[in-house]
Amino acid sequence: MCLSAYLVLRSPTAPREVLVGRVNPSGPWWEVAALDEKRVAGLGDRWVLPATQLLLFEGPQQAALRIASEMLGRPTLNVGLPRVFSEAYVRGSASPDPHWDLQFVFSAPWPGGPLEPSRGQLWSELRFVDVERTPAAAFGRGHGDVLALVGLPPRPEGPA
Repeated sequence: MCLSAYLVLRSPTAPREVLVGRVNPSGPWWEVAALDEKRVAGLGDRWVLPATQLLLFEGPQQAALRIASEMLGRPTLNVGLPRVFSEAYVRGSASPDPHWDLQFVFSAPWPGGPLEPSRGQLWSELRFVDVERTPAAAFGRGHGDVLALVGLPPRPEGPA
């Protein structure tokens, strides 16, 4: 079971664009998002939303504010209230173990200003991308699926 919080931050000038990043594999991802080295390496150059697994006894709102502060350098970001999604599935064909995700997705407009994360070593790149023009395979860790849940599905695979 995974309890995760996601920030879906839209561009102030282009509502189809969402803030995503490419992780710096040498960044302290275990500390800020509970991602071990294997998972970070598996992301390669795919886009991810600013997100984290909830820490023990941490509430979703606290997790969203922690993401805003630690990953984006915006401790006063107004994250609003989450939409909550639940998904259960079998992980991979080789592993029949069921998996359950509870996802707390916070959507808000980017408040403006430059993209200057306080912990610059986390991201190799951080920018707004047009989700509908970006192939689903360009998103890592199921983050394209999270975007689809909030009405921003990535472009299906195949020619544009």
